[in-house]
Formats: sequence, structure tokens, C-alpha cells
Amino acid sequence: MSSGGGGGGDDYKREESVALMVIVSLAALSLLSLVAAFAYYCYITRKVSRRLQSLHLPKRASSPPPPPPMPRPPPAAAQGKESPSSNSASDGAAAAAVVAVGGERGGVVQVFSYRQLHAATGGFGRAHVVGQGSFGAVYRGVLPDGRKVAVKLMDRPGKQGEEEFEMEVELLSRLRSPYLLGLIGHCSEGGHRLLVYEFMANGGLQEHLYPNGALEAAKGLEYLHERVNPPVIHRDFKSSNILLDKDFRARVSDFGLAKLGSDRAGGHVSTRVLGTQGYVAPEYALTGHLTTKSDVYSYGVVLLELLTGRVPVDMKRPPGEGVLVNWALPMLTDREKVVQILDPALEGQYSLKDAVQVAAIAAMCVQQEADYRPLMADVVQSLVPLVKNRSTPKACNPGKAIQIPNLVAGQQAHGMVTWSRWERFSTFHED
Repeated sequence: MSSGGGGGGDDYKREESVALMVIVSLAALSLLSLVAAFAYYCYITRKVSRRLQSLHLPKRASSPPPPPPMPRPPPAAAQGKESPSSNSASDGAAAAAVVAVGGERGGVVQVFSYRQLHAATGGFGRAHVVGQGSFGAVYRGVLPDGRKVAVKLMDRPGKQGEEEFEMEVELLSRLRSPYLLGLIGHCSEGGHRLLVYEFMANGGLQEHLYPNGALEAAKGLEYLHERVNPPVIHRDFKSSNILLDKDFRARVSDFGLAKLGSDRAGGHVSTRVLGTQGYVAPEYALTGHLTTKSDVYSYGVVLLELLTGRVPVDMKRPPGEGVLVNWALPMLTDREKVVQILDPALEGQYSLKDAVQVAAIAAMCVQQEADYRPLMADVVQSLVPLVKNRSTPKACNPGKAIQIPNLVAGQQAHGMVTWSRWERFSTFHED
């Protein structure tokens, strides 16, 4: 009995020893594996480091150095081209990288005090209100030197309003083009944010019966897209943001929603969808992908407004006619149907040939697929001959008191002008 018990104990001890040896062996193998892995890591790191040194690559800094300040273009020199971002704050910073290379106007943007602008606008009295911009009321004012100005008192609260203010100041301080509304100065004092513009005596393009200024508006977008690098996407292009001066020259205005576009061919920037209903490109509305072709779509909607006399969205119209693009697009390439959709108020005071050509341009601009839309440079090239070959208007209807110089002309030509039937829009009137 005792010998049998002793034999069982020896077997147990042997099994215990074997198990211990297995455990020690596995631990040693694990340790060796760790040592080997660490040694390989050190080898690869050293090899990569030597490779970088051989290529003379600079060591990456913890944060990129700030870009050098962009020199302001000289006032009299001829000038003429966004890093992608997804919010207005980054746009405000990136706007400093915009390089103007195609402008014809120069000048220093002034910094005004709130007291100066309060005095210039008669204390921001209601009698001086001449319009309502995207982000605040616009007042007529007179500076001490006698210049008439339009002063926008921005009312968008919080960080977003500040970013939009900074974006517009940054862009218009650098961009120089006769087709953009000029920024005279600004004020940011005591929580007040104000922008001071050139005074546009004849208000917005939508305030007139005849389609005037389409060519110059197209040149404004062409400048933003083709002659600024990275390109600037307006993002809120519409007829009320095309203003007319005392000589009926058109200027593109209101850059509070502008974005810097991608500098890659065919690239886009992703952003939340903002803009005005009826003007927003369908692909931008669906995906948030913004390109210069988004502005092209908006421009096409403006052309349709000018041709038809209709607003982009009017759900009071008969079924199928509430959305201007959906209603007009199927008829734009048919000469007979184009005549049917033209604004009745024009009453023959246009060149039918020009109207058909403008309708064809509009049809291309409002294509559902962005890739099928033309560049604004192509639009300008198509419109220029229509202005050069301007035909003499027919006798006008005295009851309408209007003579149509041309569907796309940029200046008033031997004619009278009447105010728009859309009286709900305020106008910039000269006293």
C-alpha cells in the first residue's frame, strides 16, 4: 500500500515539472518575440530616418507656419485667380490666401467708427432704409466728403454673424473687378458690424421689367471663378444680388455666404447647404458638394427670370408651373415654345433671335447634371456677340413706358426705364 502511494506521488511531481518547463519555455519564447519585434522596429525607424535625410526633407513641425501676408495690388495696375473647407470660420482664415489678378479698380478699404456711420445715415432712421440684405438692413448714407454710400447693419447674432462679416470684408478687400460691388469700408465696434458699399442708385436687377445687366453679371462670376485662385463660389447668386448703378451697369453683391472652392480641376468643397430657394443647384442641395457649377446653375435661373418675368418659386401658379426651372426647361430649346414663355410685359420689345439664344444659354446653365453646365467664361463668350449685334428696338408701348435695349446689354441704351412690378423689394433711390 505504501509503495503504491509513493509511486503515485512521483508521477504527480513529474507532471508538475513538465508543466512548469512548458510554461517557462512559452514565456521565454514570448520574451524573445518581443525583443525581436522591438529590434525590427528600431531597424525600420533608423532606415526611414536615413532615407529622409538622404532626400533632404525638412522635419515636420508641430504646426505649419503662417503664410506670408498677401501684398495688396496697386490701385491702377491690371490684376486677374479656396482651400477646401467645411465651415465659414475656416473660409474666413483661408480668404487671406485669395490673390486678385484681374481687377481694374483699386483703393484702400477704410475703417469707420460707429459714430461716423450713425451720423452718415441719419441715426439709422427708418427713412434711410433702402433695402434688406441677407444679413441685415441697408441704409442710404452720405459721408462727410459728399459720397453717397449704402451701409449694411448686420444683424446676424453670434459666431456665425461674425464669420460672415469677416468673410465679406476679407474677400472684398482683396478682389478688384468692375463687375463686383465695391467695398468702401467697414466697422466692427462695440458689438456692431457694418459694411459700407458703393451706392447703387437703381437697385437690384429684379426691380426692372427688362432683362438688363446679364452680361456684366456673368463677367462678375467669370472673374470669381476663373481669375481668382482658389476660385470664389458666391453661393447666393440671385437677381436681387445684382445691383445697378446710376448708369445701369451691373455689379454682383452680397458675399456673406461665399466659399473658397477647390483648386483641383473638377474638385468640390463639402459644406452645409445655404442659399435661396429656387436658386440652389440640385447636386449641392442633395449632397452639400459645392463647385463653381453651382453658381452657373443660379445664373441660369436669373436668365430665366429675365426671360419669363417669373420668380424662381411661386406655388400660387397652376400645377406644374410653381418651380420656374421645372416649368421652363422643357420649352427652352423649342423656338415656338420660347416665344410662349417670354415675359408678356416685354410685348415684342426684344430681338426674337436674341431671346432664343439666351434661352438656349439658360437651358445649358440649369442642366441637372453639373458636368453638363458650361463654364462662366463660355457663357460670357456666348453673350458678348448678342450685345455687339444689338438690334434697334421696336417702338415701345406708351402704357409700359419701357424700351428694351437688349436682353443681355449691360448699359441703358436710348431708352426709358420703369420700376418693377415686384414692389415688395426695396430699392436704392437717389434723392
